[in-house]
Amino acid sequence: MIDRNQLYINGEWVSSAGNGTIEVVNPYTETCMAKIPAGSSDDVERAATAARSAFSGWANTPVEKRVQLLERVHQGLLARQDEIAGLITAEVGMPLKMAKRIQAFLPPVVLESCCQLASSYPFETTLSNSTIFKEPVGVVACITPWNYPLHQVVAKVAPALLAGCTVVLKPSEVAPLTAFLLAEIIDEAGFPAGVFNLVTGDGARIGEALVRHAEVDMVSFTGSVEAGKRVAALAAESLKRVTLELGGKSASLILDDADLARAVKGTLNGCFLNSGQTCNALTRMLVPEELYAEVAQMSVELCASFKLGDPLAADTRLGPLVSAEQRARVRKSIRTGLEEGAELLCGGPEAPNELEQGYFVQPTILGRVTADMTVAQREIFGPVLAIMSYRTEVEAIRMANDSNYGLGGAVWSGDNARAMKVAKQMRTGQVDINGGAFNLLAPFGGFKQSGYGRELGEFGFEEFLEVKSVQC
Repeated sequence: MIDRNQLYINGEWVSSAGNGTIEVVNPYTETCMAKIPAGSSDDVERAATAARSAFSGWANTPVEKRVQLLERVHQGLLARQDEIAGLITAEVGMPLKMAKRIQAFLPPVVLESCCQLASSYPFETTLSNSTIFKEPVGVVACITPWNYPLHQVVAKVAPALLAGCTVVLKPSEVAPLTAFLLAEIIDEAGFPAGVFNLVTGDGARIGEALVRHAEVDMVSFTGSVEAGKRVAALAAESLKRVTLELGGKSASLILDDADLARAVKGTLNGCFLNSGQTCNALTRMLVPEELYAEVAQMSVELCASFKLGDPLAADTRLGPLVSAEQRARVRKSIRTGLEEGAELLCGGPEAPNELEQGYFVQPTILGRVTADMTVAQREIFGPVLAIMSYRTEVEAIRMANDSNYGLGGAVWSGDNARAMKVAKQMRTGQVDINGGAFNLLAPFGGFKQSGYGRELGEFGFEEFLEVKSVQC
């Protein structure tokens, strides 16, 4: 049992003003693995006030010094990668082998890229008789999700701090443990008091209190569409700057000249990553009608290789979902798809026979899905793939764009120029062609109800900056 009974406010570990606690449940053992403080509005007040008091001094700290301190955090994350992977496997359920490669690997790499960017960023430029200054927004509330808990934190906190902002972080109460670890590293690095603050609790109380707080200038939020709409509405009351990274229903569009084996493998990997609990998961596979039967068979055969099991076992490819609530929601979505006429190609809503514990959902493929079905329109956030067929390229592009979301996508083709032409017509924030590698310097964010604003690279860094012009 891990007992995290203090918050990090104004450079100190302090007790919460409230006396409530929140249990963190291991989704494989279904038992409580940790307890954290259920923060109060008084904790938010203390943290926001501390961040405001620290802002002027931090904003005027030379960027070289800010980079130096964040580089110490980078080293701290590298030194504790095994611990990070183990914590996230225990609280999220991602298999340990994969957690080491993704959950523990990405945060220090993202942080290093942010430090390099800030070191060379032009905070001051000249435009005719004007000097253009880029200055920190102010106090930033970072509200983060549970599926990639430390990566999402670092992708917000690192550029905010490097830009000269001060931060109050509210991590997901479902997977908060690496946020405490990050606070320890920041404390050991020697940051000025109040520059970084950690308050834990649920979204309804702590999240909303942060968004409403008069000392908070900006909110950077990642989560569901419903919660994002709530954040935007509350922030509008005081015209706070807001960035939102929300859900997705990303299409993997396979053209008739694609390498089918590569396309199917890439799509299933993109759909089932982290047991489908990924915002830009490739959950809709669009295939030419004449190739549908072949692609469906290939998908089912490959799906059998995604072994469910103990996240600590070396041969496990899919761990449990993060909670019993999430499991129930995903199983309900599968049942709805079948009721609306989709064909069950493999998997299904029933519990896996061989697993007596854990919040597992079978990797599921639904065939003959049409655009009017719920499984084609709503984010499921589980290991569920919908296969849809099209007759023309024009129809395929229309189907790919037939969604309220626009976060990710993929195009598969033997002709890169053709694939690029299709990708440019997809209304989505990112498109990968033939499995193009994830680029940490490229902007990450979405169109439509996938949110607004960007993370990562120069575009993400600039979200935390205001622009001022001075004329001479």
